[in-house]
Amino acid sequence: MAIDRLDANFFRVRFDRLTPSEKTFLRAIAELGAGPYRFRDVATGMGVESSTLGPVRAKMIKDGMIYSPAHGLLNFTVPIFDGFLRRIMPDQAILDEG
Repeated sequence: MAIDRLDANFFRVRFDRLTPSEKTFLRAIAELGAGPYRFRDVATGMGVESSTLGPVRAKMIKDGMIYSPAHGLLNFTVPIFDGFLRRIMPDQAILDEG
């Protein structure tokens, strides 16, 4: 299947470079369904203030994982990456860094 090859050879490589907190942040975005996503909704879904997610958001933009199509909005740079995150992390669990 094409999606299995994408998961193993493309998405997994990107995913494996992420820290646990980055994985959690991106998984919270994916939980919202199809993008673009409101940054405020991501924070609400994670149960945190938007300001606490600023650094991870900035790093994910810098690393090319997400982009901001308009003020207050986020989207994945790679189409269907949200589906991969839901498959690889079926539970939207908060991961520990340690």
